[in-house]
Amino acid sequence: MSRPSREQSLREAIAREEARLASLEAEGKQARKRVDALKGELETVKADTRLGCSGADTDPAAPESSTERVALFRSLFRGRDDVYAQLWTNAKAGRHGYAPVCANEWVRGICEKPRVKCGECPNQAFLPVTEQAVLDHLQGQRVMGVYPLLIDDTCWLLAADFDKSCWADDAGAFAETCRDLGVPVAVERSRSGQGAHAWFFFSGQVAASTARKMACYLLTETMSRRHQLSMGSYDRLFPSQDTLPRGGFGNLIALPLQHTPRQQGNTVFLDARLNPYPDQWAFLASVQRIDPRHRGTHCARRHADGSGRRASTQLDRRRGAFCPVAPIPIETSTRGSSSGNRPAGDQLRARTAALR
Repeated sequence: MSRPSREQSLREAIAREEARLASLEAEGKQARKRVDALKGELETVKADTRLGCSGADTDPAAPESSTERVALFRSLFRGRDDVYAQLWTNAKAGRHGYAPVCANEWVRGICEKPRVKCGECPNQAFLPVTEQAVLDHLQGQRVMGVYPLLIDDTCWLLAADFDKSCWADDAGAFAETCRDLGVPVAVERSRSGQGAHAWFFFSGQVAASTARKMACYLLTETMSRRHQLSMGSYDRLFPSQDTLPRGGFGNLIALPLQHTPRQQGNTVFLDARLNPYPDQWAFLASVQRIDPRHRGTHCARRHADGSGRRASTQLDRRRGAFCPVAPIPIETSTRGSSSGNRPAGDQLRARTAALR
C-alpha cells in the first residue's frame, strides 16, 4: 500500500518542480529583455557622456579616436546585438547579397545552405555585434548590415529608403517636412549614390508598428505639401515589418560610412542642400534622438483622405519627440509578411494621384 502512495507523491513533486521551472524560465526571458533594454540605455548614456552630450543645449564634441567613433556609431545604428549581416560577392557568377555572419558558415556536415535557410538552421552559431566588427566596416574590411527589428518587435531606429532618378527631390522634401514638424532626421546618400536613406533614432526601444506609422504619416504629410512630387522613389521602411517573421530576422539595412563607397562620396550624411557634411562625425555627434516616452503639446492635423478622416500626431518642437495618435493615415499592419510595407508604398502612390 505504501509504494503507490510514494509513487504518487513523487509524481506530484515532479509536477510542482516542473511548473516552478517553467515559471522561472518565463521570468528569466522577461528579465533578459529588461536587461537588454537597460544595457541599451546604458550604452547611450555612456556614449553621450564620452562625447560631451550631457545637456540638451550642449554642443557635442566630435569624436576623435576610433574607440569614441565606434561607440557613437553603435549608440545610433542599433539593431539586434546577437546577429548581424555581411555583404558577400561572387565575382564569377556576378552575384552579391547579404547573409548573417555565422561561425558555422560552409562548414561541411553542419552548414546546409542554401537548402536550409539560416533562420531555420539547427546549427546556428551567429556572431554578435562587436566593436571590432564595426571598426572593420568603417575601415573598409567588411560591409555590415543591421537587423533593426528586435525579437520583441521593437526597434531603436527607423529608416525610409528612396531610390530611382527622383530620389533627391523626394528625400529632400521628406527631410524638409520632418524639420518643419520638429522631427529629427538624418539623410544619408546610399552606397550606389543613386538613392538615400532618411534615418530616425530613438532614445529607447519603440514598437516597430509605432515607428512605421510615424514614418507613413510623415510621407503622407510630404505629399500633401508637395503635390507636384510623385514620391515614386520611395521604396520601403526599415524595419520592413511590424512583427518578426517566423524563422527570419526581418529586412536588414546596410550601415553607412563604409570606407570604400565613402571615397566616392556615398554612404555619407547630407545637409539640407543634399551636400555632404564636411565633418561626418561632428554631424553624428549632434544628431538628436527621439524620446518615445515624451508627449509633446503641439498637435498637427491633416486630412488622410477625401472621406474626412484625420491624422493626428503630437510633436514637441523643442525636443523633436513624437507620439502618434490614432487614426494614422496609412495602415501598416504586416504580421507575417516578408515585404511588410509594400502595400503602404502602393497606397502612397495612389494617394499622390488623389492629391493631384
